[in-house]
Amino acid sequence: MAEDTREARTEAVRALEAEFGELVSRFRRIITENAHRVSPGLLPGAYKVFTTIVRRQPVTTSALAECLTADKGQISRTVRELEELGLVQRAPDPTDGRSSLLSPTPHGLERLAAARAPHEGILVDALEQWPLEDISNLTRLLHALTSGERPAL
Repeated sequence: MAEDTREARTEAVRALEAEFGELVSRFRRIITENAHRVSPGLLPGAYKVFTTIVRRQPVTTSALAECLTADKGQISRTVRELEELGLVQRAPDPTDGRSSLLSPTPHGLERLAAARAPHEGILVDALEQWPLEDISNLTRLLHALTSGERPAL
């Protein structure tokens, strides 16, 4: 096992960064393809807003903007675009009469499922030979990294 020096740690982090770069590039391609399958011409950013609405439904525009760390005005414009495409619907927020709750339409869910279908098995296939414990450990470590927490033992 390599000695845990500052230089060795820096080199290990650089190698991890390179692998993350490759992973991000691959996911960007998939997201771009999925966005176009949901609706030709749909931008990846709008796809991200749409999938976040699907995941967090029902959600307000304010909560959506906060979750995505995005400008509320930009989110509002994107939501209007998604509504015009028939992918998202609004309902009055029973707790705040000035606000609306966003959720996907049945058509939107159908389009999303169709868009994801070609790539759905890629991760499952890629991890086919991995022991479940390794998959769980990777998930735990990535969660710790993205949340800024120290990994649980």
